[in-house]
Amino acid sequence: MIVSRLILKNWRNFRDVDVALRPRMFLVGPNAVGKSNLLDVFRFLRDIASIEGGGLQKAVRDRGGLPKLRCLFARQNPDIEIEVHLSDSPGDPPTWRYGIGIGASRKQRQLFLKHERVWKGEKLILNRPDKQDEKDEARRSQTHLEQINANEEFREIADFFGSVTYLHLIPQVLKFPGIWGVQQMEQDPFGQGFLERVALTADKTRSARLKKIEEALRVAVPQLAQLRFTREEATGRPHLEAMYQHWCPKAGWQREDQFSDGTLRLIALLWSLLEGKSVLLLEEPELSLNTAIVRRLAPIISRMQQQRKSARRQILVSTHSLDLLRDPGIDGNETLLLIPQSEKGNRVEIATSNEDIRIALEAGLSVGDVIPDKTAPANIGQLDLFR
Repeated sequence: MIVSRLILKNWRNFRDVDVALRPRMFLVGPNAVGKSNLLDVFRFLRDIASIEGGGLQKAVRDRGGLPKLRCLFARQNPDIEIEVHLSDSPGDPPTWRYGIGIGASRKQRQLFLKHERVWKGEKLILNRPDKQDEKDEARRSQTHLEQINANEEFREIADFFGSVTYLHLIPQVLKFPGIWGVQQMEQDPFGQGFLERVALTADKTRSARLKKIEEALRVAVPQLAQLRFTREEATGRPHLEAMYQHWCPKAGWQREDQFSDGTLRLIALLWSLLEGKSVLLLEEPELSLNTAIVRRLAPIISRMQQQRKSARRQILVSTHSLDLLRDPGIDGNETLLLIPQSEKGNRVEIATSNEDIRIALEAGLSVGDVIPDKTAPANIGQLDLFR
């Protein structure tokens, strides 16, 4: 199952969004245009549906409250609205539709559920507020999505959102966990608990995945010969260790704190591609990686999707890398352009909806060849004047 359509009103940088999504999507645009905020829609729904103490109130509070989520261009109708369509494949009619509207109650100025709707096919099976909500307005502080005793009829949606995975591993917090003094965040967006995630995987599954990753690293990382999972005898703390081929054959194994940033990020990326069934959100996966590796990320992602025996896993990638986007296999319909606007909130559109881009792609150019002029900040040449 994939998210086949995303509709937003007044979400962060965007006043209005209505786009079709495919199993693989690339988000491109200048800095601060809202790529991370667009991906955060799916993390937001995950946090609401989380069975580990999530919920609407916490999901909003963790993001700084309603004012931080509401688009600055929201005027007459300031409510935030999210609607997602879930389909088995691109082009199929939606199997499920989930919509939520949130705002502040006029009386108490507190976070308030304006509406919550669920469709199964064409049938509307949940439409809030209902009569019980009207009798007890406190019920509108929670969604049915987050309540096991209320979402039985559409729990498939809750399970789908609850399984969304996000990766933006910061190597330093994994290498040196003790010196940062940073408490691990829920859902671990920056990879602080990546090794624990590996450790909790069943032994056979973990060994199989690491074997595949080792084979890839032998190609991508010079002189790397072996990769293994270990635990400290005294504490049980998990580690990844690598053996390299060089002049000293008995140099021993190196632990993750001796890995390069690029090696760690590549390991985490490949691991994430191998696990999970729901949406995977990749934030700038090209960081710290050699250009030759970056050029092969899109084919790797596509190949990993096609090899799944079950339904293809949906993967959404934000990127600034033209090397990544120059892969000829990337379709313009897989590319979302995020375009800054000064008066109406930033715009999101499929690349092929731009006629110039569509013509250039039909002429044989790649997405990476044609988008720079469309995503570069206006007056970028004036940066040369900085002294």
